[in-house]
Amino acid sequence: MIELEGLTKQFGTLTAVDGVTLAVRPGEVLALLGPNGAGKTTTVRMLAAILKPTAGTARVAGFDVRTHPAEVRRRVGVLTEAPGLYTRMTGQEYLEFFGEVRGLGAAERAERIRRLSEQFRMADALGRRLGQYSRGMSQKIALIRTLIHNPPVLLLDEPTATMDPESARLVRDAILQMRDDEHRAIIICTHNLPEAEELADRIALIRQGQIVALGSVAELKARFLGPPLMEVRFSVPFDGRPLVSRLAEVVAGGPQWVRYRPADAATINPQVVRLLLEAHAPLLTVSEMPQSLEAIYLRIIEGDAHVEAMA
Repeated sequence: MIELEGLTKQFGTLTAVDGVTLAVRPGEVLALLGPNGAGKTTTVRMLAAILKPTAGTARVAGFDVRTHPAEVRRRVGVLTEAPGLYTRMTGQEYLEFFGEVRGLGAAERAERIRRLSEQFRMADALGRRLGQYSRGMSQKIALIRTLIHNPPVLLLDEPTATMDPESARLVRDAILQMRDDEHRAIIICTHNLPEAEELADRIALIRQGQIVALGSVAELKARFLGPPLMEVRFSVPFDGRPLVSRLAEVVAGGPQWVRYRPADAATINPQVVRLLLEAHAPLLTVSEMPQSLEAIYLRIIEGDAHVEAMA
């Protein structure tokens, strides 16, 4: 649905996007992560046929962004970080206008506005001028505008920025629902790492205009954080470190707990449990400690780790 091959954008001597190659399949959400100035927004603007690439190719919904920009724009919904609303219009007038621009007939336009405004709890605000909207409301009306023509490709730049927790949850739920559509591909640019981890099938980390890591969250964790960190807890004080250290690297421990890193969790964890039970240890739980996407992000983007894309 989205295919980039060596995509490059230069502004004078500045290379904002440097030979990006990746693909997003139908039914997939890709989170594009990186610091400010990494090339995320420039990449999205080229995919939306707003900016022309300096080099390389990009195809969106089967159309080349260079040779068929109008066809690309018809099939893309773009949400920018700054909504850019027409503040003298009411919400209803604004959505009617963009629905007509997108070629929707009156009946279809009315139904789409009704359904989307109810979904995002904006129906009661459509009679107000956009200049009276809060920042969160402005973001939601811009998202409705993005979705009004039911595009097969969505490019969402900070979709929940400025929203209160309830509104952000509505948007995340909508993205999760749209992810189930096998005919739609979604790219999300965000600094909200927990949100990216929840929504994305794959993560692409971009640094200085280049994709430096690509894969699912599980793949990236396994590669850059190593084996999972496990924790054993005991019901009463018990020094389990000597026993666990026979099978795995003990990272830390206390009176009633031991943390260890197994070389192979599938085989080592059952062995650890068996060894402790055979020693009559007061075993309470064995669980995996959560490892966040933030740890991967900081190691790759801010660290000096050698990285390369994963298929």
